[in-house]
Amino acid sequence: MSQLPPEVYRLIDAALSEDETFNDPTTGLLIPPDVTGIGMLRAKAVGVLAGLEVAGAVFHRVDSALRFTALLDDGAALTPGTDVARVEGSAAAILRAERIALNFLQRMSGIASDTNRYVQAIAGCPARIVDTRKTAPGHRYLDKYAVRMGGGHNHRLNLADGILIKDNHIEALGSREMGLKEVVQLALARASHTIKVEVEVESLAAAQEALEAGAHIIMLDNMPAPLMRQAMALIGDRAVVEASGGIDLDTVRAVAETGVHLISVGSLTHSTQALDLSLDLEFP
Repeated sequence: MSQLPPEVYRLIDAALSEDETFNDPTTGLLIPPDVTGIGMLRAKAVGVLAGLEVAGAVFHRVDSALRFTALLDDGAALTPGTDVARVEGSAAAILRAERIALNFLQRMSGIASDTNRYVQAIAGCPARIVDTRKTAPGHRYLDKYAVRMGGGHNHRLNLADGILIKDNHIEALGSREMGLKEVVQLALARASHTIKVEVEVESLAAAQEALEAGAHIIMLDNMPAPLMRQAMALIGDRAVVEASGGIDLDTVRAVAETGVHLISVGSLTHSTQALDLSLDLEFP
């Protein structure tokens, strides 16, 4: 993440404002401004690291004189006790920034770690693990970056990234007496040649209809693995196939073995468990 986009700095500033970072009576009343120290960011669990640059930006936002040094790269494997970064300077500034920096780092590392578990679960299969738009509000860029650090891939960043025709789109146009095939054809006719058209289907009949309409990507939604196999036999190499809906670590391998190209997992970002990391303040 060589250059953080403006929206990430806005998110950092909102988090600092929410935490009243510069109105901390505990630190302000107890810690003299001339006390300096070293904060060591350490892993307390097994996982994959993500978010170091964001954590560093938090410390610099609180005090530009703090010196933040990454000791690992994002994507690195972690075990309990692994040192990931060091921040040096005003102890008061380190204490004010600590929680917000850890919040970002723990969430992003949790997403990367969970993603990596799915990637490892389908090792040897050609399918890719991809995310969804089920991200925490305001965290879209960071959540999707963390997925990449865990070895996954990104689906649409936002609604403008592609055409994804879902059941409610089809229902809405069904009120105009249009079927799935006509909806897909309408999208293809109106879309720029640079935009791919994906359609969500729940049956073999709908998959056949989407294929005949010319959809670039067909999403098999909430299908059991045996039905996915039949769909793959039907579609072949005439479209990219994505599996989605209710897929977890217990079922992802069976889904990958059906031959689908993409497996989207919403829980990577909407139900992630933060990875345990801490900051230990030291005074050499």
